[in-house]
Amino acid sequence: MEKALPQRWDLEVLFPGGSESAAFHSFLGELESDIAALKARVEQPDLPVQEKQTFVEVLSSVQGIAVRVRQAGAFISCLTAQNMKDDKAKLLGGRVNSISAAFGGALTRWEEQLLKIDAAAWEALLTDEELKPIAFPLNERRRRAQEKLPPEQEVLANDLAVDGYHAWQDLYNAVVGRMTIEVELDGEKKQLSVGQAFNLMSHPDRAVRKQVFEKWLEAWGNETELCAQALNHLGGFRLALYRHRGWESALREPLDIGRMQEKTLEAMWQAINNRKDRVVAYLQRKAKLLGLEKLSWYDVSAPIGSSHKKVPYDDAAAMIVEHFGRFNPKMAAFAQQAFDEAWIEAEDRPGKRPGGFCTSFPVSKQSRIFMTYSGNASNVSTLAHELGHAYHQQVMWDLPPLAQNYAMNVAETASTFAEMILADAAVKNASSKEERLVLLEDKLQSVVAFFMNIQARFLFEKNFYEQRKNGLVSAADLDRMMTEAQQQAYDGALAEYEPHFWASKLHFYITGYPFYNFPYTFGYLFSLSVYARALAEGESFAAKYDALLRDTGRLMVEDLAKIHLGEDMTQVEFWQAAVDLAVADIDEFLRLTEEA
Repeated sequence: MEKALPQRWDLEVLFPGGSESAAFHSFLGELESDIAALKARVEQPDLPVQEKQTFVEVLSSVQGIAVRVRQAGAFISCLTAQNMKDDKAKLLGGRVNSISAAFGGALTRWEEQLLKIDAAAWEALLTDEELKPIAFPLNERRRRAQEKLPPEQEVLANDLAVDGYHAWQDLYNAVVGRMTIEVELDGEKKQLSVGQAFNLMSHPDRAVRKQVFEKWLEAWGNETELCAQALNHLGGFRLALYRHRGWESALREPLDIGRMQEKTLEAMWQAINNRKDRVVAYLQRKAKLLGLEKLSWYDVSAPIGSSHKKVPYDDAAAMIVEHFGRFNPKMAAFAQQAFDEAWIEAEDRPGKRPGGFCTSFPVSKQSRIFMTYSGNASNVSTLAHELGHAYHQQVMWDLPPLAQNYAMNVAETASTFAEMILADAAVKNASSKEERLVLLEDKLQSVVAFFMNIQARFLFEKNFYEQRKNGLVSAADLDRMMTEAQQQAYDGALAEYEPHFWASKLHFYITGYPFYNFPYTFGYLFSLSVYARALAEGESFAAKYDALLRDTGRLMVEDLAKIHLGEDMTQVEFWQAAVDLAVADIDEFLRLTEEA
């Protein structure tokens, strides 16, 4: 018999000893020392930063420290995710946050030096062959520095954020970490983690789904006051900082991080709204198939039909490798490496944090994937999705660190592209009408998620920031705003919504990225466009795909689409073509279920 694939990741090859790792403590000590040295150098008032040698020396130090800060942050993410009760990891996380803040302060001082370089000298530096590959991120950093507060104030805000802004995210994580949700399954009471309870929302038995949903609401309802405090103060910190910088729109920062224009975002939502009626028709048909007048929130992910066999982890891995290989052998080989070398934490056990993620270790040039695998179709999709993220990073390791900083919206393009390869292949290879229907319906879960669920999050967050400008927003008002956003995004298609979603969704509490929502929809639709091109061009597109991924850290997204696809994504028509590809699956689903 072949040996089963490991379902626990290997962190020992990175830093042996987990949260008690002596190697990690030493790593952090050296990092702190190097950041202090960088800070001392960039604070020199007479630093000849316009001279190429000095410029390159400081830049080399900045990039070298940046990869180590990422390495440290990634390790902490893994430790705290695999065991939410690892108190030593939490303490180390505080130290890493302080290190990140110190590096941020040094970067602010470096940016101050960049602003001293006159335009002609700056252009001369960036035309140098050694610096050309990172001209885009350097220009971007200089521009952003010009749009912020004076350096002393930015450094102060950055330092205060450690025990203010970021601390609210830590508080939220602590709340989630202590939560358990008690449900009764097969006559036995079980204490589930938030992640385990969430997986039961797609249980085939509606009575189980309903029970879990009610217990879910009860558990989160008990924590809404604490969550409201955290969310209010996160939002308040951002708005205060924006106000002092002279930034009027709460969307300015996420759009800038995503390197995209607001016109592009508006065109994307318009294209979705133009076809919302088709998504509603799918939800109505699904309700009929389930014998319901209208779906409730906990029915949206419910399986249909009886073809719902659990997929063992090793079988899921084999499927992913096979289907990746049909598109790009390099992707398949990479996925196999990730499975074989234990880069994936998939074990279904209590104590893990909910959700899934991929994080990268730039010093080691490896990635790690976190999820809880219970064998349903959604888990298989998540596995492919996170491997897509990891592959994206893999093709960029040889680029300068500054050119590897791609934004979330294009990151989600790579992940959903990988997910699509698997989903499309599964539907095409279905052995029966029922199996085809089940697999097709699983694809449509993504359509609902990206067109409706994500839009609800976006609408809620926009409204929240408008309300927060006038003062604190109560937990009851947050519930109301969330329900209204869901009703609008789902076009009234559901009988019952999830009022505490603003509390239960980790994404609202991530301090590094406001509006941690619309990039998912962007990535999904952009990946549809890329996937359509891949189908049209065949094997020759694999190299073009790698080239597109490699440019994600050094182009505006509009330029990325123009250069690699010849498309204008500021126009509704670009997005409409992608939306219509997704809607075609809905039409097929409706055709297959006409007799229902």
